[in-house]
Amino acid sequence: MSRMTSIPRVSLTWLLVAQVLVIIPHLTHLPLWIIGLWLGSAAWRIQIFRMRARYPNAWAKGALMLAAAVGVFLSRGSLIGLDAGVVLLISAFVLKLLEMRTRRDALVLIFLGFFVVVTAYLFDDSMLMAFYSLLPVTALLAALIGLQQSSLAAQPWPTARLAGGLLLQALPVMVLLFVFFPRLGPLWSLPVPNDKATTGLSDSMAPADIAELSRSAALAFRASFNGTTPPRSELYWRALTLDRFDGRRWSQSDYAEFAPDAQWQKQGEALSYSIVMQPSAQRWLFALDVAQTNLAQTRQMSDFRLQRRQPVDRSLIYQVSSWPQALRELQPAQQTLRRALQLPAQGEPRSRAWAEQLKRDYPQPEQLVQALLNHFNREPYAYTLRPPTLGENNIDDFLFETRSGFCAHYAGAMTFVLRAAGIPARVVAGYQGGEFNPAGNYVQVRQFDAHAWVEYWQAEQGWVSVDPTFQVAPERIDMGLEEALAGEQSFLEDSPFSPLRYRNLSWLNELRMAWDNINYGWQRWVLGYQSEQQLEFLKRWLGRVDAQSLVLGLVGGGGLLLGLLALWLFKPWQRERDVQQRLFRRFEGLLARHGVVRQPGEGPRDYAARASQQLPAQAHAIADFAAAFEAQRYAGQVLSTGQLHQRLKALRRALPWRFTRAQP
Repeated sequence: MSRMTSIPRVSLTWLLVAQVLVIIPHLTHLPLWIIGLWLGSAAWRIQIFRMRARYPNAWAKGALMLAAAVGVFLSRGSLIGLDAGVVLLISAFVLKLLEMRTRRDALVLIFLGFFVVVTAYLFDDSMLMAFYSLLPVTALLAALIGLQQSSLAAQPWPTARLAGGLLLQALPVMVLLFVFFPRLGPLWSLPVPNDKATTGLSDSMAPADIAELSRSAALAFRASFNGTTPPRSELYWRALTLDRFDGRRWSQSDYAEFAPDAQWQKQGEALSYSIVMQPSAQRWLFALDVAQTNLAQTRQMSDFRLQRRQPVDRSLIYQVSSWPQALRELQPAQQTLRRALQLPAQGEPRSRAWAEQLKRDYPQPEQLVQALLNHFNREPYAYTLRPPTLGENNIDDFLFETRSGFCAHYAGAMTFVLRAAGIPARVVAGYQGGEFNPAGNYVQVRQFDAHAWVEYWQAEQGWVSVDPTFQVAPERIDMGLEEALAGEQSFLEDSPFSPLRYRNLSWLNELRMAWDNINYGWQRWVLGYQSEQQLEFLKRWLGRVDAQSLVLGLVGGGGLLLGLLALWLFKPWQRERDVQQRLFRRFEGLLARHGVVRQPGEGPRDYAARASQQLPAQAHAIADFAAAFEAQRYAGQVLSTGQLHQRLKALRRALPWRFTRAQP
């Protein structure tokens, strides 16, 4: 194989390093056999380079490709979808290493590596991931530089430094394109497997579901208020309205999808705030009652929840206005009330009988609701993440036997009794409270803040919200889940190293808050810089936004940046007009970086002689340059500056790549 088509050692080294750096972010969702595939392929490739092994033939390559496809199918259950597609792509990225013979093959592998780096953002778009991705990109650039036949490309660390410098030079252009280039929707869509959906609420609820969420510290969303943040006892973030009960689970019916828009009247002062929501793979949004938003393709459903047309598959920022004191549906449709009274035909006999007794004792709905709340408050009910197992009549068992449960137990039981007593009621699922971050003046809501409460309908008042959990564990509403479970020590018991368990350590808590504030800024100003935010930003700075202003911004800003970059690189104000003198200055600088600094008044011949003594291995190259310079400068010999330049390049190649601290 010719020298011009072979792959240099430095390029192969950086390719192997780049493959490791590219694969690392995917380790959390890759099957383990991928690691074995890479180790085997890398070892084989090294042996090929050392001429101790041959390239795989067509049969071997076909067998490896087939084995990789079978491995993807067995580990992911399909060859289609987000997870399977990424694993297939990484398999091809690894196996291409074995097939690589020429520089063209190496270029294909490098460009494929850039694409694999991007796929990591499908799983993690955090600021930490963004900074980490600069490492594999730098390694891939170093491999690209290493493909060139030059003295620099033969040395690993100068190659890496040049790659890093090129990346830094590209950053201003990247920022310019980020600010001005129009935001485009995805050109393709990959289905997310059901078993890989983001942890969060689902469209149905059993008590165990909420309890399971409360063991997770994963972030659900952050909310920043315009003005004073309400107390946490007033932060009831609606996500779903569950109006159907099958005896075991509460679920969301399809009626709200087709019902007319919700009817409500604004009352009191509005709360204005913005929410940065984590991907949930669901269509509903989080907001305080009663909410309005101008987010595109989002509507307020008839049961007062906010819902998008498409699932939230990436971080989403939206503005909301809420009226907590609004009157909700004073005259609902009869079908809405019938659904809010639906119960299974059989089951829970004791609860039904108790509801009839309450109805006789308290004929007014408001009195009956208050009696239920007083019952939960006065009787020995307990709030726990470890409730006893319930039987077939789970509501009867909870109300009259175990009396221990989580918010879903209390909300479900109260809704059942209200319906059995003839009062329309339904369960609301969402989140309650949140942790206030003083560093950024916002509330962060996590999965363990998942909560369920009740809303019932009353004539002339509409839908009214009540929370039976508050009657049993008021500290859950006022202070949070950790305080409510302090007695049983079950808060995040499955995550012993979570920093949220050590909020009593002030220094650790302040550090956690500061880091979360940085991530919040990243989500708002980088991930949240979508079409609406881009238009708002550009209007604020440019006054108007149209195609002409965007083109002018891109062309003008790009020209300015490239001009400044060219000035910084070439530094024309420092260039010597005398070509011979400029080359001698480079000669001085090159030797100075290797410890030989020219003394004041020292002539070129004496300086070259002293340098030859200190650098004996390069004495011949030093003498060649000094002799050529003297011949041109002082003897008047007719030599081209190109020859002088060639002698300087020969000296640069002869010098070692490690620099020595200059000595005066």
